[in-house]
Amino acid sequence: MQLQEILQQVQSGSMKIETACQLLKDLPYEDLGFAKLDHHRKVRSGFGEVIYCAGKQTDHLISIYQTFASENTCVMGTRASAEQAAAVQAVLPQAIYDPVSRILRLGVHENEPVGKVAVCTAGTSDIAVAEEAAQTAEFLGANVQRFYDVGVAGIHRLFARLDEIRSANCIVAVAGMEGALAGVLAGLVDKPVIALPTSVGYGASFGGLSALLTMLNSCAEGIAVVNIDNGFGAGYLAAQINRLVCQK
Repeated sequence: MQLQEILQQVQSGSMKIETACQLLKDLPYEDLGFAKLDHHRKVRSGFGEVIYCAGKQTDHLISIYQTFASENTCVMGTRASAEQAAAVQAVLPQAIYDPVSRILRLGVHENEPVGKVAVCTAGTSDIAVAEEAAQTAEFLGANVQRFYDVGVAGIHRLFARLDEIRSANCIVAVAGMEGALAGVLAGLVDKPVIALPTSVGYGASFGGLSALLTMLNSCAEGIAVVNIDNGFGAGYLAAQINRLVCQK
């Protein structure tokens, strides 16, 4: 149960103060021994805790999801393997897994989606990282429109969708190889561009380092750059920007 819900029930008289005190013992975090679940993150930052699944023991991951499920709390996990997802779904069949983005989520955002975030990729090989960004932003309450395979190798594809892209509150530009898409987009729009380099490319791309450096060194204004393949970070930042615009 969330803090605001507890306080509302105390205020209305439907919950005794003693019961509230008992519930508050598990706040602001709940210690599972191997993990400390942050139940106050949404109070502080507006968005709840997200689970990084890679490297976690399967039984630990199951316990984490079960704890959030018992609290009726929506939660999203990133970088989950198919095996991890199957284990969680065996216990919590309502959990939803997307093998492309490797996101394992429980529940949906409680509010109607607002605003608009555009997620653009240079090529189809960037889609897995782009989907992590897009689905993160969607889970956090943003409307997301996808514009895939609009890279500079065929820039007419980008120009054909430019009016739609310009209507977004924030743009995520996902590209590997030389990573030129972000700089091109930033020079064509009046919205913030989040540059998301991917590890897609041949040997001299150094696993995404060339795209990262291109994006960091772009002369176009209004670009913020996240780490290589960090779709979650890009989607989270895009959702924050979108939320600020929609709160005006």
